Amino acid sequence: MRLVVGYLATPGGADALALGVRFARTLGADLDLCMVLPPDRVTPSIKPVGDFEKHLVAQAEQWLEEARAAVPDDIVVRSHVRVDDSPADALIQEAARVEADMIVAGGSGGLVASYSLGSTVNALLHSAPLPVAVAPRGTRHSPVDRTREVTCAIGEREGADVLLDIAVQYSRVAGAPLRLVSLVALDPTFGTLRGDGDAVREHALAHARHVLELAKSELPQDFPVTSMIVEGRTIEEAVGKLDWQDGDLIMVGSSRLSAPRRLFLGSKAAKMLRVLDVPMVVVPREQLGPDDLP
Repeated sequence: MRLVVGYLATPGGADALALGVRFARTLGADLDLCMVLPPDRVTPSIKPVGDFEKHLVAQAEQWLEEARAAVPDDIVVRSHVRVDDSPADALIQEAARVEADMIVAGGSGGLVASYSLGSTVNALLHSAPLPVAVAPRGTRHSPVDRTREVTCAIGEREGADVLLDIAVQYSRVAGAPLRLVSLVALDPTFGTLRGDGDAVREHALAHARHVLELAKSELPQDFPVTSMIVEGRTIEEAVGKLDWQDGDLIMVGSSRLSAPRRLFLGSKAAKMLRVLDVPMVVVPREQLGPDDLP
């Protein structure tokens, strides 16, 4: 297993690196640190001084060397520099080149919220053909070195089976408990039921039981897996009722608006980001095939 970390010599880049190290140790994965540089676009009327791109690449290599030095010795780490107009496209291409299983990026940058998505992370969350993990602000300060528990927020829309499969696989490999959270009661798909609170609750409970049985059938006997429904007037209120600890993560599915085998951050996931301070992994609606990466 390999993880591509979109790295910058910034606090957000340090958060992404810390999350990548945590995931690598949890999953027994290798890390590929990738720094994307803009191409040299010197105005024709201005005489360039030296080889700008060469100096920039040399600086990037130095930053990556310092980042590699911060990775514990028990984790295999490589680093790469790419020059591209689009950092998101470059990271996706790098993931294809190394046959990565996930892209890890830093979601920090704001002064208040745990997540403040920059243009690159936002683009990844609306175009990547493989799971993207986003690290909240301050992940670099966490002493936790492994995933503690996996929460999977799962509904009944197309792609829920893929999300469940990946959450189960992650939990099994990590040896981390799996918590299945049903937000079906808040899903507009079931808007016709909203006038009857008991019907909404019963539908959600039935769905939760079904998902729990599916997960148990794919996990070893006595593996720690639980299922629950969460009610709230808003997504933010519902998610806010869940207990979280350092080392937890949440997995969510891509929006139904996404193109085949591509991510599209849905409104629910975006709302969750407003109140969460744990890493979020966004999973495409369809499994990636061998010819689906660029």
